[in-house]
Amino acid sequence: MVSGFRNSRSVGRRLRGILAVVALGSTVAAVAAVAAVAVAAPGTSMAGMQHAAPTGAAATPAVHKPFPAALPPLLTGNLVTVKLVLKDVTVELAPGVKYYAWGFEGGVPGPVIHVKQGQRVKIVLTNKGMIPHSIDFHAARIAPNVAFKDVAAGESISYTFTASDPGVFMYHCGTKPVLAHIANGMYGAIVVEPTKPLPHADNQYVLVAGEWYMNGDGTKEPASLDMLKARHQQPDYVTWNGYAGQYVKEPLTAKPGETTRFWVVAAGPSFDTAFHIVGTILDRAWVDGDMTQYLRGVQTVNVPAGGGGVFDVKIDEPGLYPFLSHSFASVDLGQVGLLNVGNAKGSMSH
Repeated sequence: MVSGFRNSRSVGRRLRGILAVVALGSTVAAVAAVAAVAVAAPGTSMAGMQHAAPTGAAATPAVHKPFPAALPPLLTGNLVTVKLVLKDVTVELAPGVKYYAWGFEGGVPGPVIHVKQGQRVKIVLTNKGMIPHSIDFHAARIAPNVAFKDVAAGESISYTFTASDPGVFMYHCGTKPVLAHIANGMYGAIVVEPTKPLPHADNQYVLVAGEWYMNGDGTKEPASLDMLKARHQQPDYVTWNGYAGQYVKEPLTAKPGETTRFWVVAAGPSFDTAFHIVGTILDRAWVDGDMTQYLRGVQTVNVPAGGGGVFDVKIDEPGLYPFLSHSFASVDLGQVGLLNVGNAKGSMSH
């Protein structure tokens, strides 16, 4: 079972209560800026607005801990229960940059869920935020108007689906406006391993790409979502697993000659991820769901927003190998990490 995981200015000042949306803003803040989200009160137009966090939200200080990219253990049993709690939280997106977010289990992205093809998965979502939210699983074949419906603050929803399709899939809040809810951190990954085992991998990592659109720089006080930037696709940060460049400071590791598998989800809300590893070639690539066949010897594979891909690489020569989106605007905004093969020393210029 997976359990527990990781304001708003009104027209004049701060709007207390459910939520608020504020002010216009169109220019992209400096690369050192951060985003967080809140959503418009029922009936409020979202056009051209920014979001601020609700008063009293996100009580705990933002302290960054590297997101555990290693694929977690497989959940066992014919029926697995996944309990997720939605919370209003303050997260850190880069050193000293804070953001008011909504997080499944208090973090962004939400916890990685690891199941086997054919298992029944029971989802229990409890909304401890201030506004309605929902949870949409791309791995589920289920009526969305029933399973993915909004859950009011303080309430819960439960539904069950069979993980019939192998691959790596996104889950996210599907409450309108979906752009705002995903941009504010409401996303994660579910890995569904195929019944027929994949080739052996010595190391397995999960990478979830996401964008942050901020209405301030997040240094003196946490920033919130700038909806206009989000609509114009002008992020302040693009990240692996919620934090800019975290796997540069804390590289993922492999030994020479080992096969490393990356389970990659492009959570967006809007950007594709052109997955590439500098200094090598992808030996195997399963693209966006089909696990019955793979591409060989691929340099770059596009993972569409809302999609997923699985990539194997075997590296013999020790060194530092950047993994990134080959859309280098995203790299400049933080979507880059290092695979350290053979405990290599030094630094990387990319």
